[in-house]
Amino acid sequence: MSSYQHSFSRAAETPPPGRGAPRLNYISKTQYSPEWSSTLHTHSCAELFFITEGHGRFRTQHEEFPLAIHDLIVVNAHVLHTELSQTDSPLEYIVLGVEGLEAMGGAEGYTMLHLHGGWNELMGCLELMLQETLETRSGYEEVCRHLLEVVLIRLERQQELSLEPEPSDSRTSRECGLVRRYIDNHFKENLSLDQLAQLAHVNKYYLAHAFRREFGTSPINYLISRRVGESRFLLRETDHNLSLIAQILGFSSPSYFSQCFRRVEGISPMEYRRRNR
Repeated sequence: MSSYQHSFSRAAETPPPGRGAPRLNYISKTQYSPEWSSTLHTHSCAELFFITEGHGRFRTQHEEFPLAIHDLIVVNAHVLHTELSQTDSPLEYIVLGVEGLEAMGGAEGYTMLHLHGGWNELMGCLELMLQETLETRSGYEEVCRHLLEVVLIRLERQQELSLEPEPSDSRTSRECGLVRRYIDNHFKENLSLDQLAQLAHVNKYYLAHAFRREFGTSPINYLISRRVGESRFLLRETDHNLSLIAQILGFSSPSYFSQCFRRVEGISPMEYRRRNR
């Protein structure tokens, strides 16, 4: 992978008035090469991908879709993603890492659109940013900050795209939302609080406190409730015994499944099956 990246110092963050202070963390320019490693990862800030050449695919935790020149993908903070390139049409892109910004409307935390108009003007701003970071002359960080403002304003003119300042408490919300979405999609697997905290890049005690404040329950109790919810369907619609249901849903034993079910539903699994058959 041929790549250039410049990170900006926090000393340069003098927020412009009236925008909620999105901050440019870094700018990078990347071109595909055979050693490209495409592994799912997250960032602590939003990323704006401008596809400048080639063809490839963009992969998230739940889906994958094609990429081509003039495509823009905005990925919110803490959303799993990666990029894959076609070998016969190498993918190239410029990325802005922007703190304090999020794309609205994307259910999975990202938005993609094809930019029909204004592409050359956006590229002019991005290329000037790259030039400024290469030369690092006096005031270059302020120049890049103002260029970011121009880029965001021009993007906000796109009807299909809605960019908003990230609320001050949204980092906690995003961490908890990421964990909840992960549980929703992996509740049948063997999950622990340590694994969930590692996924969100936070301390497990912080995660337990923040998750309870956000959703009114702990991550593990939420996991149990998702499993019990699925078990209701299996009890109603199948003839699986308790041992098999416990195994399917990731409970360590039939007795622990029965204990959790009774705690959530107030009755035993077999009584629930009898009442709902």
